[in-house]
Amino acid sequence: MGDPALSRRGFIAASAAAGLSMTALTGCGGDSDGGSSDGTTTVEWWNISTTEPAKTVWAGLAKKFEAQNPKVKIKIVQLENDAYKSKMTALTASGKLPDIFHTWGGGVLKQQVDAGLVEDLSDRTKPWADGLLKVTKEPYILDGKLYGVPFDMGMIGFWYNKKLFKQAGISEPPTTWSGFLDAVNKLKAKNITPIALAGKEKWPGMYYWAYLAMRTAGIAALQKASEDKDFTGAGFVEAGRHLKELVDLQPFQKGFLNAAYSTPTGQAAAVGNSKAAMELMGQWAPSVQADSGKGLGSDLGFFPFPAVEGGKGAITEVFGGGGGHALRRGAPQAAVDFLKFFASEATELELVKKTSILPVLPNAEKAMTDPNLKLVQAQLKAATGFQLYLDQAYAPAVGQEVNDSVAALIAGSKSPEQVAQSITQTAKEEQ
Repeated sequence: MGDPALSRRGFIAASAAAGLSMTALTGCGGDSDGGSSDGTTTVEWWNISTTEPAKTVWAGLAKKFEAQNPKVKIKIVQLENDAYKSKMTALTASGKLPDIFHTWGGGVLKQQVDAGLVEDLSDRTKPWADGLLKVTKEPYILDGKLYGVPFDMGMIGFWYNKKLFKQAGISEPPTTWSGFLDAVNKLKAKNITPIALAGKEKWPGMYYWAYLAMRTAGIAALQKASEDKDFTGAGFVEAGRHLKELVDLQPFQKGFLNAAYSTPTGQAAAVGNSKAAMELMGQWAPSVQADSGKGLGSDLGFFPFPAVEGGKGAITEVFGGGGGHALRRGAPQAAVDFLKFFASEATELELVKKTSILPVLPNAEKAMTDPNLKLVQAQLKAATGFQLYLDQAYAPAVGQEVNDSVAALIAGSKSPEQVAQSITQTAKEEQ
């Protein structure tokens, strides 16, 4: 990966983007143990649970932990996805991370580990972490050591409105890319907006290119491209061309380029309020649709990303990831205790029942009641391949370029070839 530390130019740019002053940066984490004169330890916990019901549930869990540990105070910092990524980039460059922080694992976590900023949890979490499903821990294992504890694992797929599909004469969800484009045309013919997209937030658009790259080039090619720092292969250009095929059909809601994900006028609300027929999103989609809009109830369905005819990937290969927590290096024991509390069966059961996460503890599956989430869980378990989110699997600069370039393709300012070239250029600059 080269020098794990961010350049000064990158740090300054990230700090400006995140709206952080140097004072704000130096006030987070560091070498302090969070102790006070009365013996109370304050643990700062950064997460991305900004929508209901997760926001309230997580705050309640912090209060429950405090009640069980009177000498510990949990200070919660909750940030929306993009704002969180920007601020964590700046904090990583400053060398000071929060005591407990959300992580997706992969290349971003590796950069933080390589910089010596993350606690090795291998020994400190035994034996309780051994009870977690093995696949859920894999994104957080680097060089054989555990640097994060998962609380959720899932996959990206299409969430769709069964009633709107029926109105458009679509009897079954499409299983091929040509069938998917045909469904888009059928929805448009009935004046139904086919897809909601948060164009303002670039990560939702990345999902399309990533899945298409998996279906055309294959998962192994994604890994090899990262290692070779070359994304100009035919499969990646073809992925961009397929995405352009979709964009040319004008399938997204009016004003999508300025739409956010979880706001009342954003992507999730458009689906939740039956203003669009589907969205490509993770296992959290139903709860955000209900929080941002009305929710679809029994009219909501789920189907995997279609196969691409002639492609090297299979429909059983999935793209996604989960949420986990990592600790800054030198974090107090109270932070480890909180991770143990968060990974307990009692907490996992509450999260499954109230926030619709997919469980990382086998015994927590009994709490699943939503048929769509059960379907996601079944497909995840039957998956023949798994690819972590590209903006987390790769080095941060490469992941960001994937997001930026794909967003430019969707907006019409970059060609499929230029997307592949831009990602490759950034990857080579990371050497």
